[in-house]
Amino acid sequence: MKLFFILTFFIFNINCSSPNSPEGKPHHYGEGFRNLDTNVPTRGFGDVLMWRAGNLFKKLPSLNPDDYKFTQIDNDGKKLRENSTEFSVTWIGHASTLVQLDGINILTDPIWSERCSPVNFAGPKRYTKPGLKLEALPKIDIVIISHNHYDHMDLPSLKELDKLFSPTFFVGLKNKEFLESEGLKNVVELDWWDSKKIENIKVTFTPTQHASGRGIFDQRKTLWGSYVIEGKEKSFYFAGDTAYFSGFKKIGEKFPNLDFAILPIGAYEPRWFMKVVHMNPADSVQAFIDLGAKKLVPVHYQTFVLTDEALDEPLKNTIKEFEDKSINRESLIDLKIGESRTFK
Repeated sequence: MKLFFILTFFIFNINCSSPNSPEGKPHHYGEGFRNLDTNVPTRGFGDVLMWRAGNLFKKLPSLNPDDYKFTQIDNDGKKLRENSTEFSVTWIGHASTLVQLDGINILTDPIWSERCSPVNFAGPKRYTKPGLKLEALPKIDIVIISHNHYDHMDLPSLKELDKLFSPTFFVGLKNKEFLESEGLKNVVELDWWDSKKIENIKVTFTPTQHASGRGIFDQRKTLWGSYVIEGKEKSFYFAGDTAYFSGFKKIGEKFPNLDFAILPIGAYEPRWFMKVVHMNPADSVQAFIDLGAKKLVPVHYQTFVLTDEALDEPLKNTIKEFEDKSINRESLIDLKIGESRTFK
């Protein structure tokens, strides 16, 4: 019962909202923010109860990780620590990746914690270990954080990274004060389409269709988003967490020739409930097409049980979407947790 209420709190914070009157830029809304596609319905506590109650009367696929076999790569980080020239991506788990670009080491939405929850004794528990240990990482220069949900802004991990490497942390508007109050240094706050350079790396914060909130009273008070990272010649996109929306095409137009897009493919069932905040594999492949990226790196699966789809379904369905749309299979970089891939 305790777990149910923690899960309900977690999902409720992802999906409910109560915006105020608009002012300023279109996505600035009262004291908080809103999405670009404003005709999308929101979800409230009643919807959470309907979802949970409905599950009592239908047969769900197994959500027990012990019923699946997931292969991980044993990565000691040695090659990553020695790499100062190659363009590479390593999947750590969930939405956490390490990208090495022009000698700069970039982490996306890092989470090493056992649970993504406001408490450490309950809530969604990690069922695959991180693909790299914190102490195995190369020196981290940049950490990009898409939004403040617990599975994407993991304070224990951020504090440890700050202590080990003192990187620059990038966040959306109104997140800086919270992180600084928790002791983090070097926090840079961006609005959508704002950019900042760190050495030879340009970081641009771009829109997504999602939400924010770590409690009941801070819904959509901080800005969520995605990132385009540009080096001297190479670039990539990191979506964080998002539903499918019209903004992918605009991002692709503004940033042509992205070398790869890191896109979420999991946490999407039941569809009637999750469609407003999370993409399913069909959405993710369409977003990949809209962005015009050369490669798709799928993430946001095989780490936490957050929703109702079978744990092996996201990747299977993503592969099927590539086949159905006759997209070159080599464009799908389906990494195992701990696996690295280099790009020329």
